[in-house]
Amino acid sequence: QVQLVESGGGLVQPGGSLRLSCTASGISFRIYAGAWYRQAPGKQRELVAGISSSGSRNYADSVKGRFNISRDNARNTVYLQMNTLKPEDTAVYYCNVRFSVNTDYWGQGTQVTVSS
Repeated sequence: QVQLVESGGGLVQPGGSLRLSCTASGISFRIYAGAWYRQAPGKQRELVAGISSSGSRNYADSVKGRFNISRDNARNTVYLQMNTLKPEDTAVYYCNVRFSVNTDYWGQGTQVTVSS
């Protein structure tokens, strides 16, 4: 059974930092691409950052220079380091791992709230 467990969300002031973690079980994690998506109230889910199985990274323009995605295959974990957070980063953040278009899995989501 495949399971993705997310952690690290919470309430932070503008300018602060958070690190999200997503630990996978039940898959050969190292061959999967990892990604973080987010969904704000009333908006569509959007891609925040992705990392391929080989370590190539891509980011949404809105987070470039502030967020960093990484992975630790020994721990079956993908991370999202979020710095210089802004109120508009407030959303539920979802972890995704994908091997193919028909083989991908989602985490349960973790709330990130940026507010003073």
